[in-house]
Amino acid sequence: MTPGANRNCAGVVSVHKEEAMDWGMKNRMQRIFKDDGKAVMLAVDHGYFLGPVSRLEEPRKTIEPLIPYADSLMLTRGMLRNCIDPKYNIPLVLRVSGGNSILGKDLSNEGITVSFEDAIRLNVAAVALSIYVGTDHEHQTLINLTKLIDEGQKYGIPVLAVTAVGKELEKRDCRYLSLSCRIAAELGAHIIKTYYCEDFEKVIKSCPAPVVIAGGPKLKNELDALKMAYEAVSAGAKGVDMGRNIWQSRWSVAMISAIRSIVHEKASLKKAYNLFNSLKNKSN
Repeated sequence: MTPGANRNCAGVVSVHKEEAMDWGMKNRMQRIFKDDGKAVMLAVDHGYFLGPVSRLEEPRKTIEPLIPYADSLMLTRGMLRNCIDPKYNIPLVLRVSGGNSILGKDLSNEGITVSFEDAIRLNVAAVALSIYVGTDHEHQTLINLTKLIDEGQKYGIPVLAVTAVGKELEKRDCRYLSLSCRIAAELGAHIIKTYYCEDFEKVIKSCPAPVVIAGGPKLKNELDALKMAYEAVSAGAKGVDMGRNIWQSRWSVAMISAIRSIVHEKASLKKAYNLFNSLKNKSN
């Protein structure tokens, strides 16, 4: 037998502690990405820098009706402890970066705000942190990412890197997002959250880690948001991590149901929009 190895009760050889941790990492990833390899993540972490954003003033009221339709929740520890009932068996992606606000000069000036011990205490499936490539705090946020990844490897917890752009929404083009996603993947991020853009398939092809798309600010209407999700998944995204384009809709349950049909059922845009309208009309 290999030195340092031992057999478990099934007779399978397990070499060293690190190898055993890989099972936990894989298990957590499979909790986020379902059997089809896709994910519908519901982002409700916006308050960490935006405060009580519209329709998230009373978080519990907004979030609870959507939980049955989401594969996972992305949120802060304060939101989790105060607004999510522990009875819900839903995977959690914990926002662990912050220290900025919409009123500050530079949204990129973020640090790590949660210890890994607290993340473990909260039974998370993954942790999430923003990186700001091309900003004055690029180095700081990328080093934060590597520190988080090192800690995640110790405990078998995946890290989701958010390719944030702060207030500079014009940065959301293929060249910039390809650069940001590739850097995050090269540093070891297990999941990348980025924006949809023209030529998005190029972003996907150049990023070896699974990519989910952010919804960004609320779009003009639900059809536009569904179109974005459909085109992103068609181009190779592994799903969505959307917030405002779901829960800022007047018909949020209809909206997340339509998004699910695109991600998990390979619904056409027309079919998804018809589903949205059907559920919307039933709720009126």
